[in-house]
Amino acid sequence: MSIKDTAWEFFEACETGKGGDVCQQWCHDGATFSCQAAALADVTTAAGYADWMKGILGLLPDGRYELKGFSADEERNTVTAAAVFHGTHTGEGGPIPPTGKSAATDYVYVFEFDGGKIRHMTKVWNDLPALQALGWA
Repeated sequence: MSIKDTAWEFFEACETGKGGDVCQQWCHDGATFSCQAAALADVTTAAGYADWMKGILGLLPDGRYELKGFSADEERNTVTAAAVFHGTHTGEGGPIPPTGKSAATDYVYVFEFDGGKIRHMTKVWNDLPALQALGWA
């Protein structure tokens, strides 16, 4: 499987809330994760991020992505995905009751590969506008 195919399998499973147990199959054990957004400050692994997304989709049950671009850079062993996430806070169980508010937030993933598996994932995202739109900040 190409790195682009592997990244796509991870991306699709992650963005539809399959969680870390499923997404781990496309990653090295302990594959790392980084993001400069405060909402993700405690997430340090790709599987942990997939679990975070699963939780977000519980709060935003209509959550979905709108893919803008998906490309592989074989020379650098990276794949990038650019998308917009859309969702409305109608799900129960979070730190605040459902607000009924919606957000559309841009983000980019950079998947770094080693030996055909993801070794590191970076999310480029400004979380504050999304948190404000949802009524969480």
